[in-house]
Amino acid sequence: MGRIICCGLGPGDPELMSVRADRLIRGASRIAYFRKKGRPGQARRIVEGMLAPGVREYAMEYPVTTELPFNSPEYNEMLAAFYDDWAARLTDAVQTQDIVVLCEGDPFFYGSFMHLFVRLQGRADMDVIPGITGMSGCWNATGVPMTWGDDVMTVLMGTLGEDDLARHMSTSDALVIMKTGRNLAKIRRALASAGRLDQAWLVERGTMPDQRVARLAEVADAVSPYFAIVLVHGHGRRPGMGE
Repeated sequence: MGRIICCGLGPGDPELMSVRADRLIRGASRIAYFRKKGRPGQARRIVEGMLAPGVREYAMEYPVTTELPFNSPEYNEMLAAFYDDWAARLTDAVQTQDIVVLCEGDPFFYGSFMHLFVRLQGRADMDVIPGITGMSGCWNATGVPMTWGDDVMTVLMGTLGEDDLARHMSTSDALVIMKTGRNLAKIRRALASAGRLDQAWLVERGTMPDQRVARLAEVADAVSPYFAIVLVHGHGRRPGMGE
């Protein structure tokens, strides 16, 4: 029986992938990856040119992405059925040989693979290769250190309510706000309410060829791409730290 090996691909630049992930991907005879229906998929795009000739590909196409509210019962039911189905398919596929699952960033940091991981417990041998997180690639793209001394850093989801966002933003030193997309305008309002908007950066497609880095207050867009993160850097709370 083979193993299911999930490889973290890092933030987007193939050169930021680990040596181990690179080796496993190049030697794979079968790979699986998530993608939106009708799209090539970011994970697949990252490994373009790395795959062995004749590799068998399993494209795991989400049944829904932004068409329904993420917290609606229908959305959750469709996603649960999708992960159940692919857990069963991978269990069958791994009976004879390994299969490598590709995952952007780090698989255990808000990665889609986590939903398969919990379903595959006791059904298949698994190995998870960590990767550089997308937020690490984004804050390095700003050229500014993210945290100093005893700064507290909070990671927020843009899908939270505006009041909850503002409350967390006002009590933490450094901020990472993920799942921006259609939530960008709400995130901007919450940052303004917390008095943090002037400190915020928007990084789109960090480390990728079409990377964009800008002060959020100077960006008029109401929507950001899927691969976009809002950052507020910490400045240190001890004497001599930060600015």
